Amino acid sequence: MDNLKQFALRTYTLTTAFLHNGLTVFGAVAAIALLMGARPVVDPGAQPGPASAAFGTIRHEGITLLVPTADTENPKYRTLAVYLSRRYKVAQDATEQLVGAAHEAGNRTGMDPLLILAVMAVESRFNPIAESVMGAKGLMQVIPKYHQDKLDALGGDDSVFDPMTNIMVGARILKDAVRRGGGLMPGLQLYAGAFGDDSQQYAQKVMAEKQRMQEMLKRSRPQSPA
Repeated sequence: MDNLKQFALRTYTLTTAFLHNGLTVFGAVAAIALLMGARPVVDPGAQPGPASAAFGTIRHEGITLLVPTADTENPKYRTLAVYLSRRYKVAQDATEQLVGAAHEAGNRTGMDPLLILAVMAVESRFNPIAESVMGAKGLMQVIPKYHQDKLDALGGDDSVFDPMTNIMVGARILKDAVRRGGGLMPGLQLYAGAFGDDSQQYAQKVMAEKQRMQEMLKRSRPQSPA
C-alpha cells in the first residue's frame, strides 16, 4: 500500500508540478491518494478529545479538526463552504472540513481564518496534495526543508500532505512571517518568498481573495427588518 501511495504521489508530481504559487490541477489522483490514507498525527498543543474526520477517511486522534458543533452549524460557515466549493470546484463536504480547520488553526495561532483560507486558495486552490517544482507541498504549500522543526512535532516530513497538519504548520509559518515582515502585506510577501517585490503582487492577490469572501458573507447576512 505504501508503495502504491508513493507511486500515485510521484505520478501526480511529475505531471502537475507548477511554481510555488501556480495553479494546480484537481482530479481523481487527489482523491485516490487521499483515500490511501494518511498517518494519524497529534498536535502537541491539542486538548484531549474525540477523533474527528477530514475528507471522510483521514482521522486525527486527540485533535479537534472542526470547531465546536454550535459553530459549524453557523449559517456563515456553511455559506462560506458552499461559496468555496462552487468557486474552486471542490466537493462541499471537503470545503466544510477546510473552513472548520481554518477556524481551528486561526483560534490556535491568533490568525484570521479568512486569511488562512485565502492563502490556501492562492497557493493550492484547495488541493491537499499539490506540489510545486520548488518543493512546496500541500494546501498551504509548505516547504519541508525550511520548517523541519514544525513538521517533526506533528509527524515528520510525511505529514506535510496531511490536511490538518499542513494547515496548522502553514498558519504558524504565516504568523511568523507577518511578525518578521513587520506587517500583514510584507508578511504575505515573505511567506511567498517574494519579499523583494515592491508591487506586492502576491499579497494583493491573497487580500483580494479574502475580500471576496468577506463581501460574500456580508451579502448573505440576513437583513434586519425595517
